[in-house]
Amino acid sequence: MRSPPVSPSATTATLGHSGIAVSRIALGTMMFGGWGNDDEAECQQMVDIAFAHGITLFDTADMYDLGRSEEILGKALGSRRTSIVLATKLFNPMGDDPTHRGLSARWIRQACDDSLRRLGTDYIDLYQMHRADPDVAIDESLGAMQELITAGKVRAIGTSTFSAADLADAQAAGLADGNALSTSEQPPYSILVRAIENEVLPTCVRNDVGVIVWAPLNGGWLTGKYQNESVDASSRAERKGDHFDHKDLEMRNRKREMVNGLMGVADQAGITLIELAMGFILSNPAITSLLLGPRTPQQVTDLVQAQHVVLGADVLAAIDAINPPGATVNPSDNG
Repeated sequence: MRSPPVSPSATTATLGHSGIAVSRIALGTMMFGGWGNDDEAECQQMVDIAFAHGITLFDTADMYDLGRSEEILGKALGSRRTSIVLATKLFNPMGDDPTHRGLSARWIRQACDDSLRRLGTDYIDLYQMHRADPDVAIDESLGAMQELITAGKVRAIGTSTFSAADLADAQAAGLADGNALSTSEQPPYSILVRAIENEVLPTCVRNDVGVIVWAPLNGGWLTGKYQNESVDASSRAERKGDHFDHKDLEMRNRKREMVNGLMGVADQAGITLIELAMGFILSNPAITSLLLGPRTPQQVTDLVQAQHVVLGADVLAAIDAINPPGATVNPSDNG
């Protein structure tokens, strides 16, 4: 049976067919460690603030600073471990050894044990395949995931940035072999990045797969901080410039024009641009949860204030007029 549509004002939702309840706002911890903030005390503060505001889904990955994020998050959670839903991922390289990557059954078993050790726990609530592996048959990967579930090391499995075709293949393979079925997908999604509306979201809805979205602010564009050529030295655009579109003047100008329009929509609705961006995502009944990716405690504090905004049909229509359904401004943002 499919889960009922999520109310825009709901604070929790069921993750696909897993039966696991998660908060509609989740804390992503990619910035924990050398990629963003290596101050453990500040990372602890971020977890504390998130927990105090009702966030129960905490997401990381083995590749984030080569395990450092997992270590920091595990310590920060402490005795609250059983009160939260802990999610991590595998696939990307963990060092130079070519066997320490991918979705082979051997690596899935080892990577899971490595993550459990770094997180300081004996089970992972949601274990996600970070990308599809073209070199490994999906039934091999799902068979290994089923072993982890049977052993009690994993409660549910998911995917991240899978295409609709990859999601369909995983669903068919799981049904054919009686192995674990994916209970969630984690794609990029925002007002400026809407490609998943075309095929990925319909596939997830059809198979009762929850959707946890990342980059809801499109790398900072939907905060309004990139509306001129002068950006803060601490911004992600400056720290990780090669990963974003800020070096493309035409793309910068195009996004700035659209963000200007969105600022007008937000002003008319009496909300901030960030509230508009988050409200847009949470208004979609196919979305289970929205991942925040803060670097500082203040950013967590600012972002959690926007989680209860409900957008009216007129506001959603105004957003569609600026960037229509299914459209992504910069294709590289599709992940």
